[in-house]
Amino acid sequence: MLQMQAWRPTVTHAALGAINHRVPDPFERLFLQEYPKVVAIAYRVLADRTAAEDVAQEVFLKFHRSHSPDSEHASGWLHAAAVHSALNVIRGDRRRAQRETAHALDPARSSSVASPEGVVEEAEQRREVRRALKRLPERTAAVLMLRHSGLSYAEVATALGIKVGNVGTLLRRAEEALRKEVDRATPE
Repeated sequence: MLQMQAWRPTVTHAALGAINHRVPDPFERLFLQEYPKVVAIAYRVLADRTAAEDVAQEVFLKFHRSHSPDSEHASGWLHAAAVHSALNVIRGDRRRAQRETAHALDPARSSSVASPEGVVEEAEQRREVRRALKRLPERTAAVLMLRHSGLSYAEVATALGIKVGNVGTLLRRAEEALRKEVDRATPE
């Protein structure tokens, strides 16, 4: 039977006691106490230490921006966020792989790129879309760019500081506004 040895942090109670006495800043103390655990949780999900450390850094940044380090729920929040963030990394990697595979296998793309006319046409379409995006309000363009860059509704909501439930409506309106801008600029 094959067993995978997970990387495990070593944190002793003596070390934690020393941290409490030497470090006056509550967030720094929380970081020193919880960082190994947060990395270990993310590692168990990702099986990649570097990715787990990246997740831990993101989790602590999010925590620092929105919570008090003296909260009694701090460690629970950090541990749950580590799991969720690690799962989001897996989901993002899966979506990226699907997009890359779909793009590579799309016969319409490969046939249009094969001809010089197709290359010129595609470049012109991209320029036209970029010009139309510049004419849109900043938030409208941002919703489109974030979503069509592969971000989930939750990630778009976080990036724009809006509720997840509003992303779909804003996205639909933004797509319609872009369509109108492209149609308005395209001579018939």
